[in-house]
Amino acid sequence: MMKNNRSIVQSLNRSMVDSNINRHKLEKILELGEGQFIEFKSSPNRSLAKEMVAFANASGGIIYLGITDSGKIKGVTISNNLRTQIQNIAYECNPSIIIKTNKINNVLAIEVKEGKNKPYSCSAGFYMRMGANAQKMKRDEILALAIKSGKVRFDEQICSNFDWKDFDEEKFFYYLKLAKISDNLTREEILRNLRVLNDDGFTNAGVLFFAKKPFKYIISSKVRLVHFNGDERVHILDKKVIDYGVIGNIEFAIEYLQDRIPIEYRIEKLARDEIAEYPLAAYREAIVNAIIHFDYFLGDSVAIEKLKSKIVINNKGELLFPKSDFGKRSEARNRLMVDLLARTEFMEKAGTGIKRIREACDKNKNKISFEFTDAFWITINSNRKTTQETTQETTQETTRDTIIRLLKENPNYTRSQLATLINRSDATIKEHIKNLKKEGILKRVGSKKSGYWKIVKK
Repeated sequence: MMKNNRSIVQSLNRSMVDSNINRHKLEKILELGEGQFIEFKSSPNRSLAKEMVAFANASGGIIYLGITDSGKIKGVTISNNLRTQIQNIAYECNPSIIIKTNKINNVLAIEVKEGKNKPYSCSAGFYMRMGANAQKMKRDEILALAIKSGKVRFDEQICSNFDWKDFDEEKFFYYLKLAKISDNLTREEILRNLRVLNDDGFTNAGVLFFAKKPFKYIISSKVRLVHFNGDERVHILDKKVIDYGVIGNIEFAIEYLQDRIPIEYRIEKLARDEIAEYPLAAYREAIVNAIIHFDYFLGDSVAIEKLKSKIVINNKGELLFPKSDFGKRSEARNRLMVDLLARTEFMEKAGTGIKRIREACDKNKNKISFEFTDAFWITINSNRKTTQETTQETTQETTRDTIIRLLKENPNYTRSQLATLINRSDATIKEHIKNLKKEGILKRVGSKKSGYWKIVKK
């Protein structure tokens, strides 16, 4: 009903602009009565600014001056002085509100469009249109509106209690290496050039990238990774909560999924082609998107889930633009974090992530879905059925299986060589070898330098 009312109001307003509105159309407005997009006022008074602000903070609307609350036409004397008075009221709002006025017999229609610089206020405070009323906004509502409109950005805020003893030099120099930034300037100069440090202090973006334990200062810095046994979130095979900073969280999350996705091979004649159940480019980009666009004000955490036949990645935070623009428009919630990450290989080009996810899934024949609630959900479905139907002979191999196979082929492989061959980090290989030794499957014979690996049991 609200949508229909709005359409009628917009239609009537277009007629007003053309100066062709008549009494009959005005009566249609009276039939609709006051609502989300219509306000009646019998005469101009101090509350007019409140109504303008409320419409500008919401979705816009029209104030009809010369109509009582009960819907009776009282009329007003429409003069240049009255129009000037109303324009001045709109101008004195903070920020100023642009309006249009149109005469309808002895009624003055004041059109207020949805504001582009929310939140708006007047001398009486901040107001929001809620149904037929302009309601005064509470502190958290004002803050939420400011955040949603990009006036307050979490990553650019100063972390006032940051202790420089918690600055991680290793993370800092690793970032410089990834971003190809030379270290011939002082640490302070580099941080200032990156805009994570200013005269007021160290920003939240700086903490998320370079603190030893970001969670000490930012409660939403962690990433939650869960591996479920089936497609229902019931039986958990493995769960990790990590706090390695933005770069570390991204790298670990990518490897976490890689480590739990079997490698499928198609064997035809003597050739063996690797077939990805999930495209690395897609879930890699989805992880980056979740961590970099997360609403860190909310105090929750990014969640990455590996289920039996799908990967689900979600980050809290509403879209900053209409859903109809999704995939065609990009707006960064955390501009400073985007700028920092865009200097590395993790972001090829800001604003093209969703397109790359779709293209990778289409090419690999994975069904993908995007959902919007109070969070943004990306679900990538397995292509396993499609793959098995089109292959002559297949085998599946986990990272663990690959380590065992490679060591059977060459017991002299070092940990770093295995990491290179399997495209995993040294830490991941170390963890697997530790578990294989603990389970009695793998044994080291001889010294670290001159020894070799022995497969004790299958």
